Amino acid sequence: MPSQTHLIPCLRYDDAPAAIEFLCRAFGFERHAVYADEADPRIIHHAQLTLGGAMIMLASARPGEVADLFRWRTPAAAGGITMCVCAVIADPDAHAAVARAAGADIIKGPSDNQGYPGRAYDARDPEGNVWNFGNYDPFAPV
Repeated sequence: MPSQTHLIPCLRYDDAPAAIEFLCRAFGFERHAVYADEADPRIIHHAQLTLGGAMIMLASARPGEVADLFRWRTPAAAGGITMCVCAVIADPDAHAAVARAAGADIIKGPSDNQGYPGRAYDARDPEGNVWNFGNYDPFAPV
């Protein structure tokens, strides 16, 4: 059992292999583990991507018992997002430039945070998930 608590966002994508490629190229994630279906490598059963010391997990969106049980929906199927994934990074301006060059839809910024310290930007991935990348560290001493 881990000695500390970790929160790991889990996402579903219609085209999980393309999402993995995009997240690595645009946002700097690295593949930690990717488990594709042996018969159909376009189906990702489970993937773990890291960014610094953080991790996300993702899989292919597929109909069935698990999707029904948890009510999994992609942003397209849901008609919008229900959450945003935030990542603390060193340089939002440089990170946004790489993301933009890789085709990320930059929604806002980079800009100074309103009402609290730091800079950030928001981007939408190709399937509509929203990501916030900024240098405000909520764990840093005030």
